[in-house]
Amino acid sequence: MELSKVYFTDFHTTMKENLQQKLSRLIKTAGISQIDFDKKYAAIKIHFGEPGNLAYLRPNYAKTVVDIVRELGGKPFLTDCNTLYVGGRKNALDHLNSAYENGFSPFSTGCHVLIGDGLKGTDELLVPVEGGEYVKEAKIGHAIMDADVLISLNHFKGHELTGFGGALKNIGMGCGSRAGKMEMHSNGKPHVSHEQCVGCAMCTKICAHSAITVSELKASIDHSKCVGCGRCIGVCPTSAIQPAWDESNEILNKKVAEYTWAVLHGRPHFHISLVVDVSPFCDCHSENDVPIVPNVGMFASFDPVALDVACADAVNSQPVMPGSLLEKSVREHHDHFTDVSPNTDWKVAIDHAVKLGLGRKEYKLITI
Repeated sequence: MELSKVYFTDFHTTMKENLQQKLSRLIKTAGISQIDFDKKYAAIKIHFGEPGNLAYLRPNYAKTVVDIVRELGGKPFLTDCNTLYVGGRKNALDHLNSAYENGFSPFSTGCHVLIGDGLKGTDELLVPVEGGEYVKEAKIGHAIMDADVLISLNHFKGHELTGFGGALKNIGMGCGSRAGKMEMHSNGKPHVSHEQCVGCAMCTKICAHSAITVSELKASIDHSKCVGCGRCIGVCPTSAIQPAWDESNEILNKKVAEYTWAVLHGRPHFHISLVVDVSPFCDCHSENDVPIVPNVGMFASFDPVALDVACADAVNSQPVMPGSLLEKSVREHHDHFTDVSPNTDWKVAIDHAVKLGLGRKEYKLITI
């Protein structure tokens, strides 16, 4: 069986080569120039970091990727989709403010930021998932699907639901619209918090199935009519409409893989992961804890599955950082991510991605 190639370099530098130059050499050696970028729109999918979190990737790394895409004739833009939860990135205006606050401006990165699913998280395309076990039509941010090329620039770290966040998580969950994120996180249908509802009736206007009514300035959802599309979540100005948050972690991982397939299928893609500041939980938190392992290095591949496995193997080969949550955990799973978040199993997403044809688990690590 042919092995997928994953390219790696550590974080050591010399007087002749800094980290950005080293990342550029890694990406070029991994073969990014094989992609035809000429006059093509290239979406660089990245996590801009929730305000208050300082573990997200520095914008300098994004600029390195942007410069390479421009050098190859492409038209790059940085992108992410709005979040389902309440925070600094739940609509495009807040999301852009958060991105700029964390340094991702056109002046620092050399390209514009486009929020993939629009102002309220409702600008989406329904993408059929061939062979999808749980998702028949993925709800993907429109701007992301409009791009000709998809590049994922991933901060590899732990995650409390999926075990870790790497290429599959960054693409699958990250490119889903707000309704798409609800589909991945929820097995049920949204409900209304009457304490937060102000009776504005915005939800009734967006509902295509007449499932929502407003009485005495409070909205209610008739679940016998509701199809669970989640568009009401996007338009609610007070975040009174909320998902059920009741999907099992195993099925969540499989849905993430199926959403990743929807994003990548039929167009060129390339993936970069930086195993640095490996926080135990997602960059969606408005805080970050002590890294669970030392910094490892930078990885790149055309295969997002092999890339995730290589990064996970690299993290699991590292010593535990003193004072971290990993040191304080009951380490009985022989896997750093499962030790920190015992109810997770990242291998589920990997196996499902292989089944969907997204890539291979077997890889050849090439150190440059």
